[in-house]
Amino acid sequence: MQRREFLGFSIAAGLSAAGLPGCSDSGPLRFGIHPWIGYEPLYLANDFNWLPATVALQPGNSATDSMDGLLSGALDGAALTLDETIRIWSRGLELVVVAVADVSAGADVLMVSASIDELAALKGRRIAVEVNGVSGIMLLKILEVAGLGPNDVIKVDVPVSQHAEAWSRGEVDASVCYEPTASVIESLGGVRLFDSSDIPETIFDVLVVTREAAEKHRRPVSDLVGAHFAGLQHLVRNLHDSVYRVADRQGIDPDEVRSALATVMLPDLAANQRYLTAAGPIESMAGSLSRLMLAQGMIDRDPDIQRLSDASFLPARVP
Repeated sequence: MQRREFLGFSIAAGLSAAGLPGCSDSGPLRFGIHPWIGYEPLYLANDFNWLPATVALQPGNSATDSMDGLLSGALDGAALTLDETIRIWSRGLELVVVAVADVSAGADVLMVSASIDELAALKGRRIAVEVNGVSGIMLLKILEVAGLGPNDVIKVDVPVSQHAEAWSRGEVDASVCYEPTASVIESLGGVRLFDSSDIPETIFDVLVVTREAAEKHRRPVSDLVGAHFAGLQHLVRNLHDSVYRVADRQGIDPDEVRSALATVMLPDLAANQRYLTAAGPIESMAGSLSRLMLAQGMIDRDPDIQRLSDASFLPARVP
């Protein structure tokens, strides 16, 4: 699992089935999506039939499904984290960021045992981390802030979904995770020592399409981005309705949805325009993450990312 999964898998049900024709004059843009609170605007757009026929959501259980679909040519775009986008680039497929879905603002958390009261005390400790997932990036940033190197801690590489079990067995002293795992570990005596709000504008979830789709199929890509903002507008203006729609779809308590929303920032149109400028925050962070991931062996080669962001697909205004 290379991307946190928002509370469950049921959200994937009821969307377009796999196997639709490719993006062309006669077929829709095939866009991979999986459960995560930041991608909710697209699910809401689907609920209200705001996705035109030019776009078909392809549901999966995790980012791995979307990444595999992009690399195989089965998808024309997907919702991914920025580091997942870099991984795809490093394997030879150029992607373009056409919108920023959310920015982690507390969603990614360092849980520690009560004996660890500062980041420096992580030295020599066993830390549960999904090395090839977003928690792996989070750990590298935590170690930077702590003034520690990757070899100063003992990384226990397990999926985030298994961190609570490792904690309960006493196998780890800390965990880099996200909800609902963070709350489970907290109930087992864990303490929240650090989260992504301490490193703002570092962990992004983005909507990406292949370079070919961006260059040859501009209308479907614009339709996709427009649908995202339509869904976002509904979420913001009709929060009560949106929360209950998500809760009903997931089979969870509405308070859990509200808690998840509180840990992310959902950028509006103006924020997206700022993020997607040439050499702006997205491209700058992608360059920083690429160097970090290459140095730590998380990717095999320099992706040489160029022209990553494209703000031209953003709507001129949101009604």
